[in-house]
Amino acid sequence: MNEKKEALRIEILKYIEKHSRVALDELAVLLGVEETDVANEMAEMEKEKIICGYHTLIDWDRAGVEMVTALIEVRVTPQRDQGFDRIAERIYNYPEVYSVYLISGSYDLLVTIEGKTLKEVSRFVSEKLSPIDEVLSTATHFILKKYKDHGTIMVPKKGLERMLVTP
Repeated sequence: MNEKKEALRIEILKYIEKHSRVALDELAVLLGVEETDVANEMAEMEKEKIICGYHTLIDWDRAGVEMVTALIEVRVTPQRDQGFDRIAERIYNYPEVYSVYLISGSYDLLVTIEGKTLKEVSRFVSEKLSPIDEVLSTATHFILKKYKDHGTIMVPKKGLERMLVTP
């Protein structure tokens, strides 16, 4: 791949990572290239699975939807010839699971799940995750408040608070 094409791809990816709803013609103007070049590169990157999907970040609290998000640290026994991949696949196939990451440190996997209640999340851990033979231990952390998510500040900025002074 030539350097010019690679640079274009990187610029497209950087921009759409933060602004996925941008129109192709607007993106082309921002990058100083033809709209067809942008469209072709994006289609090619989708086919190559460089662009894996387009997501909308929603503040469920403001939408009035009760939802519990939990981060679960999982220690596992890796499998011969497959390492952590088979165990991770088994876990990410559960519909409750939002994400699975292989991490460094005292735990091996970080699993994010979403549920309607704390009880629903704890039931997932106790009935589905913990019984997996390779799972040695888990530690569940509940998200209490999101301040910033996927690069987006989730709390409204407060104006300058000043005390009212009267004569």
